[in-house]
Amino acid sequence: MRYPANLDNNGTIGFTAPSFGCATEPYKTAFVRAQEQFHNRGYSLAFGKNCYLSNGIGISDTPEKCAEDLEEMYLSKNNDVLISCGGGELMCEILPHLDFKKIKNAEPKWFLGYSDNTNFTFLQNTICDTAAIYGSCAAAFGMNPWAESLEDTFAVLTGMKKQFSGYELWEKESLKTEENPTPQYHLTEKKELIRYVGTRKAAQEEELVFEGRLIGGCMDCLVNLTGTQFDYVKEFNERYQKDGLIWFLESCDLNVFAIRRAMWQMEQADWFQYVKGFIIGRPLVFGQEMMGLNQYEAVMGIIGKYHVPVIMDADIGHLSPTVPMVSGSIARVVANQHNWSITYDYR
Repeated sequence: MRYPANLDNNGTIGFTAPSFGCATEPYKTAFVRAQEQFHNRGYSLAFGKNCYLSNGIGISDTPEKCAEDLEEMYLSKNNDVLISCGGGELMCEILPHLDFKKIKNAEPKWFLGYSDNTNFTFLQNTICDTAAIYGSCAAAFGMNPWAESLEDTFAVLTGMKKQFSGYELWEKESLKTEENPTPQYHLTEKKELIRYVGTRKAAQEEELVFEGRLIGGCMDCLVNLTGTQFDYVKEFNERYQKDGLIWFLESCDLNVFAIRRAMWQMEQADWFQYVKGFIIGRPLVFGQEMMGLNQYEAVMGIIGKYHVPVIMDADIGHLSPTVPMVSGSIARVVANQHNWSITYDYR
């Protein structure tokens, strides 16, 4: 696994929009405010061609132009790290136009993004053997002051931290609007972790500890990649079988039945071979129940048979705040009834 160089003081942050661009409110203003924040911290900025565009369908421009911009920015010597402008809907369509051989042979560079950006962070791991950061996109950094989770995410880029813990509270409904593009997180919900070992619910006093190579992202995107020409998970699993794999998974548009189907499809494709544990983020449909199926059984009905630790309602995904996930790295996870921590080892 290759690990990119850290962002140095006075380095250059690059921005690209392989998914949505910051073309409309509240994202445009939030992106501008994020630039001010980075400038105030002493960093230079570099921009791809499509950061402010909305010419595409579910992405900032045509698939060809989005791929071209991402590739150019990744290969460029004029930026040190890349942050995606935002998530979106159809980043998968840029993949046939990316030259993964060029990207794999290039000097590794940190790429930060989540949601639709799974289409790059995940393939950075499985195709290019390069670590990536699954975390907040560029516009989120327009918040002032930054929430602890944003400070944590930036600390990964700068190499200042490798150990992180979950956060006490989370927001079920954001206060972000066109008139209020960069609010503080609306922290109204107390975090409660649901933990399993296999199909058995962990005892209150029980501490779960597991270690392995971290891989995953947004299920909406991952299930779409399963079985395509971009599915190199079996090869990735074989390369790192001695480490074992920790899968981190979260979902956006999927209802509980779609989550169940996604888990089934990934399991049937043998993606969970050599698994050492699962970290499941709070789904955007948190609390949903349909025909007797809830968010917990949607997952555990498929993966309980692996008899490994499972942490559910973890601080990752579309309900902020979120712990930055260094996808591709070795991770040691510790979880008790109230919180969890993750420590990264870059080997």
